[in-house]
Amino acid sequence: MTPSRRRRRVLAWVFGILGALVIVVVVGLVVWSQVGVMAAEPEPLAAARADERVTITDDSAAIIIEPSSGSREVGLVYIPGAKVDPWAYAAKLVDVAADDDITVVITKPWLNLAFFDLRPLDAFTSLAPDVSTWIVGGHSLGGVRACTLAADADALALFASYCANEITDRPVLSLSGSNDGLTTPDDVAGARDLLPADAEFIQIDGAAHSSFGDYGLQDGDGDPAISDADMTAALTAGLAELADSLR
Repeated sequence: MTPSRRRRRVLAWVFGILGALVIVVVVGLVVWSQVGVMAAEPEPLAAARADERVTITDDSAAIIIEPSSGSREVGLVYIPGAKVDPWAYAAKLVDVAADDDITVVITKPWLNLAFFDLRPLDAFTSLAPDVSTWIVGGHSLGGVRACTLAADADALALFASYCANEITDRPVLSLSGSNDGLTTPDDVAGARDLLPADAEFIQIDGAAHSSFGDYGLQDGDGDPAISDADMTAALTAGLAELADSLR
């Protein structure tokens, strides 16, 4: 066998192994992303779907919750936390749509992980074309992803989350929980310098990480000490104030 043929055989063997490894990694990632997804609790979800104050549309890219009042002025693109069913946030956000006339678009991240979803913000805002002003926000790692999209929105809302990049030139609302064991009060305070000086911080007394959705308790989280009704009211009030400032 000539040296050149031997080199070609070695290269083919090396590239074959690398290709096989890539396939194994990709398949493993896809399988992992589907295992352990935290499902929406059935009772709150059923109540949200039955709420006549809103219209809910199930699109392949997102869940759109629109106020039955017909208002289309302000919208919220909401990015779920890692491996949390997007429907788990519907019940917590129905009052935001119904009471505050905010169109809510809950994204369906690729592989159930926001950081694997490379779609731009307009992939979701285009689902509600009549809305003129947009807030982008998200829960947990979904909020970290929202920070990277904030330049294309009019405001940013963080839900038990914080930014890893600097935000300087738009309104920011941070809603966090005093009992959160995953995004702790210290975590929120530690990233404070990345946000504008006039960013509004609201710590919800008794709220844990899982209080921001309806998907059960999470490992490592603190114990929630707030009712679902009070949690929903706190989220609704905070977002209403932000939305009103943009109108």
